[in-house]
Amino acid sequence: MTGERARGLFELTRPINAVAAGALTFIGAFVVGGLDRPAMVAAAAGATVLAVAAGNTMNDYFDREIDRINQPDRAIPRGAVTPREALVSSLVLFAGAVALSLFLPLLAVAIAVVNLLALVAYTELFKGLPGVGNAVVGYLGGSTFLFGAAAVGRVTAAVVVLFALAALSTVAREIVKDVEDLAGDREEGLKTLPIAVGERTALWLAVGLLAVALAASPLPYVQGTFGWPYLVVVALADLAMIYAAVESFADPTAGQEHLSYAMFLAAAAFVVGRVAVAL
Repeated sequence: MTGERARGLFELTRPINAVAAGALTFIGAFVVGGLDRPAMVAAAAGATVLAVAAGNTMNDYFDREIDRINQPDRAIPRGAVTPREALVSSLVLFAGAVALSLFLPLLAVAIAVVNLLALVAYTELFKGLPGVGNAVVGYLGGSTFLFGAAAVGRVTAAVVVLFALAALSTVAREIVKDVEDLAGDREEGLKTLPIAVGERTALWLAVGLLAVALAASPLPYVQGTFGWPYLVVVALADLAMIYAAVESFADPTAGQEHLSYAMFLAAAAFVVGRVAVAL
């Protein structure tokens, strides 16, 4: 295998995104106090990394014609990797994710099965349906936390709030990203939400979803699960989300990037909350 081909296959996995998803699974386990089961946490995090890498690779396989317009520098459009090589690589990565998931409790296995099916079906079945594809991606993003908690057998109210916060903010980010990708999606004949209802209406829907997420964010403090350190950090995350939402109307590219940062800051709030409780 040539260096360019190996580099192209690695790029297809979006390694930073895949490792970040594994970190979110770890956070899900940490928030519920599951680090006393390190083997389960490692298996769940590893399965998440492989599954996300596989999903990203398969997404590029199916999106190769759209990417010739929107992302011509990606591995398949520029000729570093053939479509067949990308497909085979994604199947190998999926197999690795399945193998690691089989070591986990039944609920975690069920989440893994649903997620793997959603990843495989996303581009062909869901992506072009207005709002549906966004909802699937939102669920997948939020479920990383649930998966980590389920892997150690401790799904708590706090991690459910974290799931909801992550899912809603991810859906909002995906809507903004669809606004950013409008030209290529329209050329390919996809009917994404901004194409179906208009850019500004779609952006206002994203704002509405973020408002629900922000309203839910104080619940772990209100319920007494976490104390004031959690509230301080999650308030900063909420402010970052508000800024990104406003920014999206003028610059969707910057807005969706800053929403990603705000989501990780929200996850950090749960880590801070858990650490503060443990001290």
